[in-house]
Amino acid sequence: MKLEPRKPSGREKDQAAIRLLAKLREQLYSSHAFTRRRAASRLSWMQEDGFDILKEALLGETPRGTKSAATYGLRKMQGRMKEMALSILQEGLKDKHRETREVCENALFVLAQKVPGRFPVAEKIRGRRLEIREIRTKRSRGRTVRQQRATE
Repeated sequence: MKLEPRKPSGREKDQAAIRLLAKLREQLYSSHAFTRRRAASRLSWMQEDGFDILKEALLGETPRGTKSAATYGLRKMQGRMKEMALSILQEGLKDKHRETREVCENALFVLAQKVPGRFPVAEKIRGRRLEIREIRTKRSRGRTVRQQRATE
């Protein structure tokens, strides 16, 4: 996918930062899921510049995979950008594109599950105990471990 060049915001420190942002933006639109997610994760660490690129990818006319990676990056935002990222995800719920709404809804659901006690279904799963059973092997033929050791 050929992207139009991004206009520098003026916050970039030097040409290396501009090149890095352009490279990560290209990777965000990649056809490989791993590359998209890695680029989104790296963009989440770049504060305003990364936020602008992720917002553009989420709310623009982009493929679903790119939107999904952008929500991943927005979910991983830290510090003062966390609230802004949440507001963009909330804004995405009102978007005209169905894919954007679905991706934002899923991202908010994933964020909400991290809060303990938020969904009762998760509590039911945690409360269940697994039964530990002994698995017999063909060699034992009904003998216990002690009996096997005594005979050897």
